[in-house]
Amino acid sequence: MYPYKILGDIDLYDICLTLGIIAALVVYRIISDKAQIGAKLFNFTLVCALFSVVFGYASAVGVQAVYNIPLRGAFIVDEDTGATFAGGLLGGVLVFLFIFFVFGRKYDAKSHAFTIIDCVACAVPTAHAIGRVGCLMAGCCYGKETDAWYGIHMVEIDKTVIPTQLIEAIFLAILATVLIILITKGKRHQIEIYLLSYGVFRFLIEFIRGDYRGTFLTTLLSPSQIISIAMIFCAVILFLLRRRQEVKKHENN
Repeated sequence: MYPYKILGDIDLYDICLTLGIIAALVVYRIISDKAQIGAKLFNFTLVCALFSVVFGYASAVGVQAVYNIPLRGAFIVDEDTGATFAGGLLGGVLVFLFIFFVFGRKYDAKSHAFTIIDCVACAVPTAHAIGRVGCLMAGCCYGKETDAWYGIHMVEIDKTVIPTQLIEAIFLAILATVLIILITKGKRHQIEIYLLSYGVFRFLIEFIRGDYRGTFLTTLLSPSQIISIAMIFCAVILFLLRRRQEVKKHENN
């Protein structure tokens, strides 16, 4: 929509990405206070988050390079590779959990795991919503071509398309708001709600995406749809694990 440099080599995508990360940190800070997370544990999780962001971005680019193999003929990482949120989320989560459980013992991190993950579940869609506005500005992740009133012209491809970036940004903003309200009211299961809600939404919106989606394992579903299915399964598994933990805690009391 507006893929132009506005300050040196910085464009609106870069600005939105930065604002998204800042917003996520602010939300996490506020929510962690509400959840009564101690200062030492909070600082430790910030370190986990830092490594998660770095490795998550590397994972987003690497996974996209795998998706691009049928198109580019090889695993190539360069300025044209792009990045996929689903791949970044997968890599970021794995790194976060590894550091959290391996090095968090002295902070008693394990006993606060679900609370921390619920707080993170509020921050992630906050950052993602702002990031999707950046995608709209950059002209990536667009929808199928349309002549409907809601279509938006993308400069780089010179076509009017369904603004899937804007649709997703609105959905994520609503999801983040709901999760934040729930956690401030003492409700739980934010991570399950996030994984289930976004998994279903992302699976469906992929059908109206018009950009190159890549291939992985099958051509019937896009790679992001495969990851979306995995997110839905993870939501169910986490819900069952938490219920089991709650039942055991109730029996002990």
